[in-house]
Amino acid sequence: MKDALMTRYKVVELSVVTDDTIEETLNLWTLRGWQFDGIQFAMRESSKRPAMAFILFVRNEEPDPAEA
Repeated sequence: MKDALMTRYKVVELSVVTDDTIEETLNLWTLRGWQFDGIQFAMRESSKRPAMAFILFVRNEEPDPAEA
């Protein structure tokens, strides 16, 4: 019987938050087989622009027997 797939998560931190850096990160990791799952912004009180962004990705893969 084949083992069930496990969900693996990837978090990418951006310290420079622009449309270009977000787009580049989304394109890079989806090209590597990850699916976009969400984005969270860390805000500064003194600015309306985010100080950081955390982009979340997910994919299903075979369990690694070494991690069991």
